[in-house]
Amino acid sequence: MKISEIVKPGQTAFTFEIFPPKKDSPIETIYKTLDGLHQLKPDFISVTYGAGGSANGGNKTVEIAQIIREKYGIESAVHLTCLYNDKNDVDEVLRDLDARGIKNILALRGDANPQYEIKHDFAHASDMISYIKSKGDYHVMAACYPEGHLEAESLDADVWNLRKKVDAGADHLLSQLFFDNEAFYRFRDKADAADIRVPIEAGIMPVVSKSSIERMVTMCGASLPPKFTKMMAKYENYPDAIRDAGIAYAIDQIVDLASHGVDGIHLYTMNNPYVATKISEAVNGILRFDR
Repeated sequence: MKISEIVKPGQTAFTFEIFPPKKDSPIETIYKTLDGLHQLKPDFISVTYGAGGSANGGNKTVEIAQIIREKYGIESAVHLTCLYNDKNDVDEVLRDLDARGIKNILALRGDANPQYEIKHDFAHASDMISYIKSKGDYHVMAACYPEGHLEAESLDADVWNLRKKVDAGADHLLSQLFFDNEAFYRFRDKADAADIRVPIEAGIMPVVSKSSIERMVTMCGASLPPKFTKMMAKYENYPDAIRDAGIAYAIDQIVDLASHGVDGIHLYTMNNPYVATKISEAVNGILRFDR
């Protein structure tokens, strides 16, 4: 089933992201994560994609997506990156998805990794989106960046690139993590001005440790509001306190976003059912208000 058949216009989606086990770990290790997440009844769960093309993580991603659908009864989506996949690789993945009844794809450029060979069939995510759309009836999602992609000249230029993804066929957008809701609202206004008319889900990542947030901010360039930095400074040396403070901060973000009519919340779970459960318990009534 396509995601567009699950979440209707005017409803607030609540969705999760998980990542596959490490390459040398059995796929069954994901069951502990899914056992904790499925009872929260997200609208769908997306599964990240291993770098290096279909031979380096893609099959495990697709297999987990099938487990989510068949064992847990939740719709799933697979990430697919264009840096490490050529047209033959994408064709292979699409055949696998078709065989497993999976119709939802998050098409990404991906991050460069010197360990793997970069392929050149798709220079940008928009190129791969157009190609996937030409191959079948898929619900294709794309990434967006509320504060602009690190490589973009400006936020305006990045929104223009986003418009190219939508024109190429993107049905739905999932945002990079952010900690300043005002930045998301500014971005949403710019997207609206650029005539981008597809759902935009806000990506929320709960802070569970100082090291995790430092790593993610370095990778994506998210700004840190004073409220957030004060929280980090006060609790950074107390693991339980920073976890609970991070959960509370994420809940506060979600409540504010919902009150501003966000299309959806995409929760980066980091495979942590405890954190996802605490957040879901606090916001479920708010996000399901319009159901």
